Amino acid sequence: MNLKDLYINFFVSKGHKQIPSAPVVPENDPSVLFNTAGMQPLIPYLMGASHPYGNRLCDYQKCIRTNDLDEIGDTYHHTFFEMLGNWSLGDYFKKEAITWSFEFLTQVLNIPVSRLGVTVFAGRDNIPRDDEAIEIWKSLGISEDRICPTVNDNFWQAGETGPCGPDTEMFYFRSDDPIPEKFDPEDDRWVEIWNDVFMSYNMKEDKTLEELPNKNVDTGMGVERVTAILEGVNDNYKSSIWSDVISKIEEISNKRYEDNEVSMRIIADHIRTSVFISADNAGIKPSNTDQGYILRRLIRRMVRHAKKLGIDIDSNWEYELASIIINKYKKYYSELEANENVVYDVLKNEKIKFSKTLEKGLREFEKVSNKDIDGQTAFHLFDTYGFPIELTMELALEKGLKVDIEGYKEKFKEHQELSRTASAGKFKGGLAGNSEVETKYHTATHLLNAALKIVVSPDCHQKGSNITDERMRFDFSCDHKLTEEEKEKTQELVNEWINEGLDVWVEEMKKEDAINSGAECMFIEKYPDIVTVYFIGNQEKIVSKELCGGPHVKNTREIGKFKIKKEEASSSGVRRIKAIIEE
Repeated sequence: MNLKDLYINFFVSKGHKQIPSAPVVPENDPSVLFNTAGMQPLIPYLMGASHPYGNRLCDYQKCIRTNDLDEIGDTYHHTFFEMLGNWSLGDYFKKEAITWSFEFLTQVLNIPVSRLGVTVFAGRDNIPRDDEAIEIWKSLGISEDRICPTVNDNFWQAGETGPCGPDTEMFYFRSDDPIPEKFDPEDDRWVEIWNDVFMSYNMKEDKTLEELPNKNVDTGMGVERVTAILEGVNDNYKSSIWSDVISKIEEISNKRYEDNEVSMRIIADHIRTSVFISADNAGIKPSNTDQGYILRRLIRRMVRHAKKLGIDIDSNWEYELASIIINKYKKYYSELEANENVVYDVLKNEKIKFSKTLEKGLREFEKVSNKDIDGQTAFHLFDTYGFPIELTMELALEKGLKVDIEGYKEKFKEHQELSRTASAGKFKGGLAGNSEVETKYHTATHLLNAALKIVVSPDCHQKGSNITDERMRFDFSCDHKLTEEEKEKTQELVNEWINEGLDVWVEEMKKEDAINSGAECMFIEKYPDIVTVYFIGNQEKIVSKELCGGPHVKNTREIGKFKIKKEEASSSGVRRIKAIIEE
């Protein structure tokens, strides 16, 4: 049985309800481009909101992390990965969480206790050492030599603010060497496989901690890493998760994995991530900003390495690989099948665009190759035309020219630092950054969505949003640029509803009933069978009815004056409105 199925079945047997995986593109969370952890979509509930499925939950969550994109190509880094998780929202705590983790590892996955070691929180800043966790592990048969208290690695925090707390991590000894009696988490042969976080605190903006009203448990186990361990391979790409994709790359390139590991890993990883991003109902297309930039970068890097392997770029190789991914995962994620043709179009169109860019790059190289290539020129070829430094070196060698590799590396490093700084500035903040201002903006998106349906077309639907303390950004399906009259009428209608002082309230109902009643919903597959529906209106009229997790104001008069600053294209068939709220 698949690891995901084993996990869900086990925790359902312990009284948990399975919740659907959230989309890879987070809804109304400006702190990150993608959902990066299983707990991220559950932040409102970890902060105290009531979940319609109760207080014991479990799922498998699609996650994307791009902070170590340059590391892809080794044996264990992935941009897309699946995270298994189970949660207690103010119900059970350390004893049950640790006991069930141990039971699943040793009795369901049959991992020998002799290969397990654990870390626990050693204590800091007036928070005591987690002696309770230590005693629970000892009672389960983990010897004291296999329990290692640490300070920095065992206090889990999602961002600069938000829920946090001590945790305990489980490690597996992945080596054929004799297993040491004493567990050392710094020894690379010990690999972390699971983390139980005991969310006891909320980190406030002033960096002080306050106790949460409910003590929560949040756990996470990576599917790719654990699968590799269970199958006894030290290279994740040799596990059953990747074997079919790698075999297809070997077939279409007519080369062996053992001789081309890095390029084949990059292609395998990037095709899977590109499929999941482009299949997401947010409608992300390759572009030069935000999620679209990441998607473009992934596809282009994949194409470069396909070219390096000698794959005929003009063939339908990307379709062959993407179809393997779609067929393997569609049982778990229905949007892959629903948006299958969208995925193929995105991959093919970006491949064709990049092939043309590469041709321009070759022409540019001819212009500058009358002398040795300096670092600035080499980086320009990479940054503007997607030329990997290896290609520049190869072409230079044919002409008997030298390339300033060190100069290129310096320019590349500057570029990375700028990117990190820009990213840190743009997505600064914790996952739970729902300030009073952001709450106003969140409610305003509901009003804007409703107004667009009246002014522009009933076929306008939300495709994504991004909210900060300074502004809101709202993407919606629309086949034309809005006229000045449409923008003005939309803005007037939103402000009319705000001035009317309409009430905002929430009701729980069956998802099917909510949809049949005409409630608006952006990502239908992410919602459980019982949903929360936010209403805006009064006894005479309902102006907005949407499935949503909140938060919202109680009355529209709290919002302030709504003002549209800009309307522009986001991607094909999708427009974007940028708006602000004035006091």
